[in-house]
Amino acid sequence: QVQLVESGGGLVQAGGSLRLSCKFPGRTFSSYTMGWFRQAPGKERDFVAAISGSLESIIYADSVKGRFTISRDNAENTLFLQMNSLKPEDTALYYCAARYGSSWYVSAARYDYWGQGTQVTVSS
Repeated sequence: QVQLVESGGGLVQAGGSLRLSCKFPGRTFSSYTMGWFRQAPGKERDFVAAISGSLESIIYADSVKGRFTISRDNAENTLFLQMNSLKPEDTALYYCAARYGSSWYVSAARYDYWGQGTQVTVSS
């Protein structure tokens, strides 16, 4: 079973930073568009950012634009999310996701593989 493994979540004060990582082993990583999503309690899973395998397409949700940076290391099969200037409303379970091909989507239903999530909590 394909599994993505996230890490890097934690508790941070407002204004702080965290860096999330996601490993996607055993695949031709560069063939996959990768995304980050987040889900707060009682809410739907929301798109955060996505990056194509060739790095030619990068897209962010308006709520994180200018604060978060998505990146990837294709040699290490690893996806990153650098989160700066964190706000309490960023508190959520963060998931990485993968879909084969170069197209990116904001809909979670378009992604085929998911991790278990890593919790990010931002205190005020």
